[in-house]
Amino acid sequence: MTLDAARLQPMANAIRALSMDAVQAANSGHPGMPMGMADVATVLFDRHLKFDPSRPDWADRDRFVLSAGHGSMLIYSLLHLSGYARPTMDEIANFRQLGSPCAGHPENFLLEGVECTTGPLGQGLAMAVGMAMAERHLNAQFGDELVDHRTWVVAGDGCLMEGINHEAIGLAGHLNLGRLIVLWDDNAITIDGATDLSTSENVKARYEATGWHVVSCDGHDFDDIERAIEEAKADPRPSLVACKTIIGKGAPNKQGTSATHGAPLGPDEVAAAREVLGWEAEPFNVPQDILVEWRKTAERGRHDHGEWERRLNESPHSDAFEKQLAGVAEGADTAIQQHIRTLAAEPQKAATRKASEMALGPLTENLPQLIGGSADLTGSNNTKTPSTLPMSADDYSGRYIYYGIREFGMAAAMNGMALHGGVVPYGGTFLIFSDYCRNAIRLSALQKTQAIYVMTHDSIGLGEDGPTHQPVEQVMSLRLIPNLYTFRPCDTIETAECWALALKAEETPSVLALTRQGLPQLRGEGDEAWTGESNRCAKGGYRLRSASADRRVVIVASGSEVALAMECADQLEEAGVGADVVSMPCTELFDAQDDAYKADLLPHDTLIVSIEAGSTLGWERYTGRGGLNIGMESFGASAPASDLFAHFGFTADAIVPQIQNKLNN
Repeated sequence: MTLDAARLQPMANAIRALSMDAVQAANSGHPGMPMGMADVATVLFDRHLKFDPSRPDWADRDRFVLSAGHGSMLIYSLLHLSGYARPTMDEIANFRQLGSPCAGHPENFLLEGVECTTGPLGQGLAMAVGMAMAERHLNAQFGDELVDHRTWVVAGDGCLMEGINHEAIGLAGHLNLGRLIVLWDDNAITIDGATDLSTSENVKARYEATGWHVVSCDGHDFDDIERAIEEAKADPRPSLVACKTIIGKGAPNKQGTSATHGAPLGPDEVAAAREVLGWEAEPFNVPQDILVEWRKTAERGRHDHGEWERRLNESPHSDAFEKQLAGVAEGADTAIQQHIRTLAAEPQKAATRKASEMALGPLTENLPQLIGGSADLTGSNNTKTPSTLPMSADDYSGRYIYYGIREFGMAAAMNGMALHGGVVPYGGTFLIFSDYCRNAIRLSALQKTQAIYVMTHDSIGLGEDGPTHQPVEQVMSLRLIPNLYTFRPCDTIETAECWALALKAEETPSVLALTRQGLPQLRGEGDEAWTGESNRCAKGGYRLRSASADRRVVIVASGSEVALAMECADQLEEAGVGADVVSMPCTELFDAQDDAYKADLLPHDTLIVSIEAGSTLGWERYTGRGGLNIGMESFGASAPASDLFAHFGFTADAIVPQIQNKLNN
């Protein structure tokens, strides 16, 4: 098929003009990628992408992910030109300025039409894998009439070099996600210069080896771009379209060089590019005839959207579909309520990883949106339930994903699933490997995605695997991430309560740090008639036990150390020293409480002691400078857990004398 190049070229040049002008005005940014991929993006939006700017949240829209987020002016130009309400031209003119939604890298919470926050290279593509997984899963449930869309990715050389790319494409190939198409900006340039400075791998062969379909095209030939995209759409496998492009296309003296990658072109080169492109309009002005053609690109999507709304209204599955999209927040307490009441009546000693599995039983049974998984540690993380059958290339209806040893890829895919909507993902690994996941967890928090990380083996309590696997600094370091709930529950009931809180936090991701070793159940009294309103963990910290003698000490602890805090309190009371015990499963929720509540739990006229089998750094904000912080100041060791706790001083006999000395001095 021969496309109308006379129509498409001015449309593509509008992207080039807006991109170079915005970067120039900001004196900051990356003009080269959007100028190089303008032709590909124009064909995609004009011929293939299913979207409706008037309803950017339409459930069956195609997802467009700019994985090469540094080229953000590409998506800002596309959104404006195709008719989205924002960004406005004034906002584009204020690119990278305070208050403009046109941030240096695209942020999903600032602009509709930006499906995910990108910039950390490789993660956009990896999140797109999660989106494609969610689409296939929902399609298996509701059929083509309600769920039938593609996920498109624009990725650069850097996205394909990052280690997470290996994890993501391996998973996508294994699951045969044929609705996923990656448009590779194959310009052979990075910031340092030509890619042959740092790599000589055969990228296409690598993708083929993981089960992908690969096709190449001239990224500046509209007909060839169309051919390659049509071929990708026709193939049942995920596709990589290698678009051979010239970075900074149109800038006559700098195109094809790293000079266009991460810096403004400069006024002289911008002027020269205008002449080469035949672009006579002033900066931040698009001629009306070109704008009219761009606005036509949304007509197909508007029609498709209208037809989809008709099918939804007529479908016998419409109520179930809308309930699926509504999320799990409203149903979480009801789903877990009877489980907690049963635990109150029949206490159980269990590792909190096992307690999590017990809670997941009724949760996954009653909340079909939940999709679980593990990075090759299913039996250790206890993340699979009878309700979660495996998802596979042969059966996308399954609700459990075997991620393999791909922690980072798992975390990013979970973000993509959560952003897609209709599913709430949780995934497991060892807490020590949260460091592998960390940048994706940070993006969960930044993007306000409801991804739930089940991180087990949370301390030296894991025992013999030794210091390589024993977290020391991980829990506290996760608490540093804004908008992330880090839960470290102490028993079966707290674990269930923390699950309920994680499921109700629709704009905040959660980490559940869980034990390998068994723990006594400390809760139960007063929980026989449990409801969501009586969730004691909801305040982040609460008084688990009040002093009997005159209170002189408050012991604050989390997770496995809460039982130890109770033992310490027993010894102190026997010595006539009154001691409260405060369980602190989530410092972030505690910090959000009012000053009166916090002062009541942690009064200034008492010695406040923290106990946690991890870094003590950070506990000073609760204990004060005059408090006592019991924790780990070194790496762990390889030995049975009981020996390790004794060796590192986590016994009442070791801690109580320290408390008494502090009181006496």
